[in-house]
Amino acid sequence: MRFNFKIEFIRFLYQCMINYHSNNGEQRMKYRTLGRTGIEVSVASLGSGGPSKLGQNRNSTQEYQNRLLKKSLDLGINFFDTSPIYGESESIIGTALNDTPRDKYVVCTKWSYERKSTRLKDDLVKSINRSLKKLKTDHIDVLLIHGLTPNSYELIYDEIYPQMMILKEVGKIRFIGFSESFESDSTHEAASIGLEQNPLEWDVIMLKYGILNQTASKIVLPLAQEHNVGIINMAAVRIKLPSPLLLESLILDWVNRGLVARDSLDQKKPLDWLITTDTDSVIAAGYKFAIDHDAISTVLIGTGDIGHLEDNVKSIIGNSLPNDHKVRLVDLFGHISDYA
Repeated sequence: MRFNFKIEFIRFLYQCMINYHSNNGEQRMKYRTLGRTGIEVSVASLGSGGPSKLGQNRNSTQEYQNRLLKKSLDLGINFFDTSPIYGESESIIGTALNDTPRDKYVVCTKWSYERKSTRLKDDLVKSINRSLKKLKTDHIDVLLIHGLTPNSYELIYDEIYPQMMILKEVGKIRFIGFSESFESDSTHEAASIGLEQNPLEWDVIMLKYGILNQTASKIVLPLAQEHNVGIINMAAVRIKLPSPLLLESLILDWVNRGLVARDSLDQKKPLDWLITTDTDSVIAAGYKFAIDHDAISTVLIGTGDIGHLEDNVKSIIGNSLPNDHKVRLVDLFGHISDYA
């Protein structure tokens, strides 16, 4: 009887906690299925690249990095993206999550290829083994070819994809995909090739989609939905959207080139009309737009700051942008294929 009472009391406390958060309007993490992988991933995920690299570029301590990763888990984030070329990010994640049950989080890392290498397969295997050691795990949930370009697609598919399948068969990786090189491939040509030629072979694709980079919605995202390929959205608010000066300069350039009507936006603070009661900044609007497309499973937040992480998660899981704002953004920028 005493044991049953304890169980019921714990359930009571848990329900009280749920009711408290609900009554105080606190938003909870949302989850989507990562394509055919079947993995339920948080719509907001933590990326370890970009300017911050989990705080490495601001000389954050291991203790603070541990807190950042733990806060991510507390916020409901279960998807962590990394790469061997992001400094020590794999080791940071492996150390911080070492005491977290392995089935409670999803890790995605990458392999960067050198076209001139004559030992691509060996390079891949060695890279995966190093990543496993640094991440302190026996398997990688999602392995991506890092920055696949249209010119490299045939080489990677013919020579490296079979080796990735071997690694999958022996249990070192679970699912296979690639990330695009968005700076040189703003029209998503590599992703289009993969989804048109080999849609059943790629489980996941990482690409850039946002307010200033909407071209993926034309072909790539519909194809991903058709073939049930999971989409990870990277760099959704980088690089010009969060910088008022860079954003003003970009919009002026587009106006001068005839891509945006001259009288359609204010010259100063051109996107401040997006700020409302539910959207407290242009950055928040960027994250809301980035997760709005149904084809996208998760949006990466690349930060080394706990406060920024909390703010960006709040934006992603909060109310969507008003429909008229979304329509206006598509009308303004949906036809532009520049990298921004």
